[in-house]
Amino acid sequence: MAKDKNDNASGNRDQPSSDEAALSARLGSLDQRLSEIRDSRKLRTDQPGTESGDRAARASAMALGFRLSSELVAGVVVGAAIGWGFDRLLSTSPFGFIVFLLLGFTAGVVNVVRSAGVASRRR
Repeated sequence: MAKDKNDNASGNRDQPSSDEAALSARLGSLDQRLSEIRDSRKLRTDQPGTESGDRAARASAMALGFRLSSELVAGVVVGAAIGWGFDRLLSTSPFGFIVFLLLGFTAGVVNVVRSAGVASRRR
């Protein structure tokens, strides 16, 4: 019968090879470093002063995100509604809807860029 692939060069299956020992040592050091990082993060989150500041910053960021997304959606919806109204009024089927949908999208993107403060406002 052929020799099993897990046998070492000496023929003993119970003793780990040097590769397995090195891997086990690396795994142990990785586990130790991860536990140190977890402990340091736990200490940082347990400090009393930082929790309210983090929550306020998160809430402010969420408010800004909702504001920017609602401005984009509003621009698209208003443009689509105006285009649909022109199509119904003038019987120009999809053309008014498409044109005003694109104009609404453009207006929404411009509003988002202005609100985010990316573009400087020139007077």
